[in-house]
Amino acid sequence: MQGDRSAPLREIWYYAMPAAEVKPGRLVPRVYLGEPLLFGRAADGAPFVLRDLCPHRGIPLHYGRFDGSEIECAYHGWRFRPSGACSAIPALLDDHPHDVSRIRVKSYPVREVQGNLWVFFGDDPEHAPDIPLVPDIPAEQAPGFTFSIRVPARPDDALYNLVDPTHNPFIHVSWWWRRRGSIHEKAKSFVPSPYGFTMVPHRPSANYAPYKLLGQVETQIVFRLPGIRIERMVFGKHRLVTLNTITPVGEREIEESYAVYWTNPLFRLLKPLARRITRAFAAQDGGALRLQSGGVKYDPPMMLIDDADTQAKWYYRLKVEYARSVAEQRPFVNPVEPRVLRFRS
Repeated sequence: MQGDRSAPLREIWYYAMPAAEVKPGRLVPRVYLGEPLLFGRAADGAPFVLRDLCPHRGIPLHYGRFDGSEIECAYHGWRFRPSGACSAIPALLDDHPHDVSRIRVKSYPVREVQGNLWVFFGDDPEHAPDIPLVPDIPAEQAPGFTFSIRVPARPDDALYNLVDPTHNPFIHVSWWWRRRGSIHEKAKSFVPSPYGFTMVPHRPSANYAPYKLLGQVETQIVFRLPGIRIERMVFGKHRLVTLNTITPVGEREIEESYAVYWTNPLFRLLKPLARRITRAFAAQDGGALRLQSGGVKYDPPMMLIDDADTQAKWYYRLKVEYARSVAEQRPFVNPVEPRVLRFRS
């Protein structure tokens, strides 16, 4: 089991970015879980991810040139294939005995699913949980729009925020969403689901102004490790689904991403409005996490209270159980049990 319980899980898939960001011939550098990564597409269109460091002198590879077949390091011209194998060292003579193919840049498993790229940091991707599919959306459908924001926050703090319903009356306040002071008593039913838990389908609260305009709406929220929240809204025969993820950048920084899908072509007319709402929500959450980061740098104890903070407790228990199941090479046993949570929000 991991010695540091705050360390991110590694034997699990993490959301990276919209697949559309990695265009042919383009290299996209990122840092996730404290590791420099380089995303690209091979000549056949398949995505790849390499460690963004040349093994020769450590210069980031994204400064080099990429022709779709090879990445050329900007420092000494060493070339690497999308597999990570070195293909040439220009400084060596043709009869030099060194076998350059034995030199490799570390590669990471990567998958493209429903228009998004996911990356794996562990050693055994084939036995890791499957990447969750956004429900009711065809496998080939890309998001209608995406948005990401980086925030100075410890990953666990950001994850707690992702499943925290009681900050809404104080953080998500605006003239178009809900007024300050609007707080209602609520009872929500939860059940365990693969590597997480699900808030069962329900009618949204009446104190959210837009829902009053939408009429008959049913919402279901799914949370699963490592930091995935899927909200599915049903409007008659149509669906609006948001994939919301937290990916650690380092020990005190995260990237929060949104990928929004819909089944009704008319929803495209609302895309500018939906994008503004998503950005506003992300900015509000990011602002709260930035304020919190000023206090948690002193490592105060966290006080989690039933029922308001039960989802945060579940997240921690899920994370610990997953790490133990991997270390002990046994099946994961979901620690969440069906329960109704009652709180004011």
